[in-house]
Amino acid sequence: MTISASDLVQDIGGLITLPDVYLRINRIVDDPDSMIEDIAKVISQDPSFTVRLLKIANSALYSFPSSVNTVSRAVTIIGTSQIRNLALSMSVAKSFDGLPNDLVSMENFWKHSLLCALSARILARQAGRCDPEALFTAGLLHDIGELIIFNKLPGPAKEALTLVLDNVDELPVNEAEHQIIGFDHADVGGELARQWKLPPLLEECIAHHHHIENAKHYPRETALIHIANVFSQMAELDTLDPSDVPPIDPLAWELTGLTEESMEPTVREAQAEIIEVTQLFLA
Repeated sequence: MTISASDLVQDIGGLITLPDVYLRINRIVDDPDSMIEDIAKVISQDPSFTVRLLKIANSALYSFPSSVNTVSRAVTIIGTSQIRNLALSMSVAKSFDGLPNDLVSMENFWKHSLLCALSARILARQAGRCDPEALFTAGLLHDIGELIIFNKLPGPAKEALTLVLDNVDELPVNEAEHQIIGFDHADVGGELARQWKLPPLLEECIAHHHHIENAKHYPRETALIHIANVFSQMAELDTLDPSDVPPIDPLAWELTGLTEESMEPTVREAQAEIIEVTQLFLA
């Protein structure tokens, strides 16, 4: 029987669920009659979430001029839609804790994901006309489909990884997955985003970060995630040599208005921030 990306996420609810605090924040942000106090009240009902949110608000990630001591002040200065993205980012790593796999180190997976998130946030500021916090979340979630493939299809997933390692022509992981499974982690991540009813921007960035030409509504943001994914690999390898990593689609430069000159400052800034951000999101 042939399985599809959609089939793979159909029964994932029993393994992964988004925390109630995120779902409630999501509902309130979508309610036009809601107020900042409503979001602050929901967050305050979850003490561990509150502590983590205030830590993040007072971190170098935001660098506010004065300390943020209350949830309502955090919501006010970060913004409601950004709080939703932050809540999702804070929730995801915890949600996937219970999804075991024997193929990759979770530490390495989340390091790459956070480096992509940081790179995307930096690039969004450089490019302008994009929400850096939404791009941070998209970067964090861009490879989330991999964890589902590793858990649900460990045999084919291992076969795809072996194909990548054995291929002298440096076959990308997503293409190896297509050859072996018939779809890739971006397809699975996009399906999961649809099932979770995540904002369309996130869904499109996750689903099309390897094939940005397929992004119909958020091509600029998807292109930024495509570039950030490559820059995060450079940060991991501590290299500034483009030949050490997969090539960046020329369309990405065209869509974002950025150039290769953004590479070094982005990679170095992401490397400088990764230790603190890892402690904030994964501790």
